[in-house]
Amino acid sequence: MPPKVIVIAGPTASGKTALSIALAKRFGGEVVSADSMQIYRGMDVGTAKPTPEERQGIPHHMLDVADPEENFSVARYVELASACVDDILARGRVPILAGGTGLYLDSLLSGRTFAPYPATGWRERLQQRAETEGIQVLMEELEQVDPEAAGRLHLNDEKRIIRALEVWHETGKTISQHNRETRAIPPRYEGCWIGLNFQSRQALWNRIDRRVDEMLAQGLAAEVQALLNRGIDPNCTAMQAIGYKELAQAVRTGENLTQAAEEVKLRSRQYAKRQLTWFRRNPAIHWYLWDSPPDFGAACQFATEKIGESGIG
Repeated sequence: MPPKVIVIAGPTASGKTALSIALAKRFGGEVVSADSMQIYRGMDVGTAKPTPEERQGIPHHMLDVADPEENFSVARYVELASACVDDILARGRVPILAGGTGLYLDSLLSGRTFAPYPATGWRERLQQRAETEGIQVLMEELEQVDPEAAGRLHLNDEKRIIRALEVWHETGKTISQHNRETRAIPPRYEGCWIGLNFQSRQALWNRIDRRVDEMLAQGLAAEVQALLNRGIDPNCTAMQAIGYKELAQAVRTGENLTQAAEEVKLRSRQYAKRQLTWFRRNPAIHWYLWDSPPDFGAACQFATEKIGESGIG
């Protein structure tokens, strides 16, 4: 049987951090972040990264492991996070995975492997061809070598079309074959999943709006300015995160921060919808729906019961 871990999932601003810390205290656990933006150093306010005080002495892993300039991949996340989880287990502690990046969580628990990203120039050549010949030409090539992948992809999904062709050229295997082989591997960890959301969608929207207001009050604009002053490219992946992209535009052009904040709230609500769509596909999640305001004592009791039923603790 694979080792057991606790997983706290849900949309942004749903209370995952607070619940994970409460459960870590109860079960002798340590938190492993599954947030694709909390990995970056210097990006604290806009990612709602828990402060040392908020962590309440509970060890947190996978925070501040990369610089914003780095192009951090899910493959690298799985490599680093699995090492953290294995170390926690080896010390007799309970890993508590907490975050809203569904791809990170699913990939980590499944033990999914990723086709290598060899630096032999194939991706660059394919990107150049997409610019000069058009993505339609590359899609037609993909239809010849991997019709299964081509059938799944939309013509607008240039990144994945290029990736599928890159895997074919570099490994001699189609990405479809690679994915089938990966799915056949037994899961690396068995998760007891706890999902957090609100009974009322409006309550979640209100909580998201309040969080954005709090981020501005805590100095999000200054944090974004500091990143730009360090020479961080505003077009890099990290700076495309919700909150950073909009505020970077505002501070560079002198636009009204209030207007930028409204855009951040809108994008955050849209992101929450996408997160919920992802997590609702997972039948293993035990959902706890908050009233407003949240009752963390009741949520902790609910989670404790489900975790106990799973054989943890």
